[in-house]
Amino acid sequence: MSVAPANPAVTEPGSSRSLPDPMRPRRSAASSAKGMLTSRIGSAAAIIIAVLWTVPTVGLAVASIRPESEIRTSGWWTFFTDPSFTLDNYREVLFGRASSGALSNFFINSVVITVPGTLIPLVFATMAAYAFSVLQWRGRDTVFVIVFALQIVPLQMSLIPLLRIFSGTAAAEAFPYLAVWVAHAAFAMPLATFLLHNFMSEIPRELLEAARVDGAGHTTVFLKVMLPLLVPAIAAFAIFQFLWVWNDLLVGLTFTGGNNAVQPLTARLSEMAGSRGQDWHLLTAGAFVSIIVPLIVFLSLQKYFVRGLLAGSVKG
Repeated sequence: MSVAPANPAVTEPGSSRSLPDPMRPRRSAASSAKGMLTSRIGSAAAIIIAVLWTVPTVGLAVASIRPESEIRTSGWWTFFTDPSFTLDNYREVLFGRASSGALSNFFINSVVITVPGTLIPLVFATMAAYAFSVLQWRGRDTVFVIVFALQIVPLQMSLIPLLRIFSGTAAAEAFPYLAVWVAHAAFAMPLATFLLHNFMSEIPRELLEAARVDGAGHTTVFLKVMLPLLVPAIAAFAIFQFLWVWNDLLVGLTFTGGNNAVQPLTARLSEMAGSRGQDWHLLTAGAFVSIIVPLIVFLSLQKYFVRGLLAGSVKG
């Protein structure tokens, strides 16, 4: 006597087509998407997108080392058929007398603006995230929603009020970078608090309870338990904030008031072409100089950046 299979294929009446086995596991949407992205077609598409994304940067690098006469008369791709190399553009940009001044005079300004503009919101946002995710106090969720909602406030709405607060004050005269630091920190606080709060909420509560059983207070828990675990999230946001502040032009122009002593690199880069556009060929070298520091920061913190982005995306 033959034994029928446990889950025979069901055949539609009047047709030889078999219906799907109800016991067979179905592929989820995530599995299907992963299969498409890891297939040969997905890999080829990713390579094409990466090449197209990189071509403008390559063109900028090639144009920055070409003589002025060739930049003005031919495209950067002609370098490969008729190569000519010069560093005159970089010498003029860094140490020469371009229309808006040498960039080397403003490179330090950008560093002085960017480093505190990144550290200040991180310090306060980390403490705020701890208060919102660990501490228990009345109205905590309501205040967090208000802080989160501040992200929708356009930056341009608060520029003039902040400028009126700092303009003409003794603090602004004693610390010329103070207004720029406060502006960047204020604009970054809502997003930083939101991201760090979400990361901190994923940390098991049992870990905190074990530290409290051992006699640790909130300061010890924050410094010895939370901060080491928050390194990926802090590094991820630090990269975002550093790139934002370094490449910012609007806030720098608004709060430096045209003072060459405190203006950032981007302010001078925007004027490098000259009043009549006669020095536009220097923009290629100037743009490449401006991306050196962000590139170093991103490459040095890349592993933390990836970990911070993936944090909390997978449970278990």
